[in-house]
Amino acid sequence: MEEYPTFVSHLECSYTGKVYPADQLHGLSEAGKPLLVKYDLDALAKAVNKDMLKQRLPEFWRYREFLPVRKSSSVVRLGELMTPILPAQKLQREYGTGEIMIKDEGRLPTGSFKARGLALAVAMAKELGVKRMAMPTNGNAGAALAAYCSSADIETFVFCPEDTPKVNIEEIAFQGAKTFLANGYINDCGKIVGEGKEQMNWFDTSTLKEPYRIEGKKTMGLELAEQLNWDLPDVVLYPTGGGTGLIGMWKAFNELEAIGWIGSKRPRMVAVQAEGCAPIVKAFDEGTRHAEPWQNASTIASGIRVPAAVGDFLILDAVRESNGFAVAVSDEDINMAHQECARKEGILLCPEGAATLAALKQEIGTGRIKSDESVMLFNCATGLKYPMQSVHHNIDLGAVIDYDFIANV
Repeated sequence: MEEYPTFVSHLECSYTGKVYPADQLHGLSEAGKPLLVKYDLDALAKAVNKDMLKQRLPEFWRYREFLPVRKSSSVVRLGELMTPILPAQKLQREYGTGEIMIKDEGRLPTGSFKARGLALAVAMAKELGVKRMAMPTNGNAGAALAAYCSSADIETFVFCPEDTPKVNIEEIAFQGAKTFLANGYINDCGKIVGEGKEQMNWFDTSTLKEPYRIEGKKTMGLELAEQLNWDLPDVVLYPTGGGTGLIGMWKAFNELEAIGWIGSKRPRMVAVQAEGCAPIVKAFDEGTRHAEPWQNASTIASGIRVPAAVGDFLILDAVRESNGFAVAVSDEDINMAHQECARKEGILLCPEGAATLAALKQEIGTGRIKSDESVMLFNCATGLKYPMQSVHHNIDLGAVIDYDFIANV
């Protein structure tokens, strides 16, 4: 059996620093906080270089030395390509800002960046002998879990708020997960998963309640750096619910500096939330390290409707260490940005991705994003999964075609 060249040394509580052994099944630390995977970075730096990456397939498994999987047989591949960075030149000219780039994560399996985290979580679960996994989801994470677990022959249970987008619910169930709708929020669904662990003997794959989804999302930072020739943008705007990707990218940048691939320059990390669910923004503005659970959460961007994030302090730490900030945008502005990007750039964002564009426009106005800063927006899923506001017109083939009307609609 082929061994992957991995350099994991141990796991570590993100809050207390307590060390946990690698190659064992772990959830949260004893302190109830996320565990982070740690590597022997000196050995990693000797084992791989930038030129070696260029010889590999354009997928996120090209970064295998930076990942915890030890056996190639544990990897489940569904086509994890490197996602493109798309220029938004018309918007750049209109906004009068520096370079605007969009990282389009909707090209990944199951149509979202959740594939990154779940590909790693499922690979590690397979490697460690897990036979049954469960999670709460607002949609895309459940679809990714279902797909990867079906391929890996792992039984899957997924719990969704009852107002989860219908296409997500159908996708989760069709991909083989036992799917349940609950009359509450994602944190309520998380309680079902957590309280059922002993009776159901499933592994809780909730956001940040296992160590490996961060490692999968970390590949966004590795990939971003490589695609930009190891020169990071000035600002990264990231749609933030559970925040795994923001935390993962920050971890990636630190590891890349430690092995000498990048310098000390970091993007300013901006956590983007919706006004109807903005616990991280409130905590940032109030200067606290933890966020209070948000009451009566509501937004059209269901992926960032997360009233409480177990990794709240890690999100806030990254934002503050980078001299970034947290910002909330209205559903109205999300809708406007959604249409603007589609009609001006031909790029169909998801609502959460549109929230980052709305935030960019808003913060250029406030001056928190400067006109000479290069900006990376994360579109976290394909826009094809979500309702689109459109105007169309009917033609009666039994009547004379009115081309003047057609020309002037």
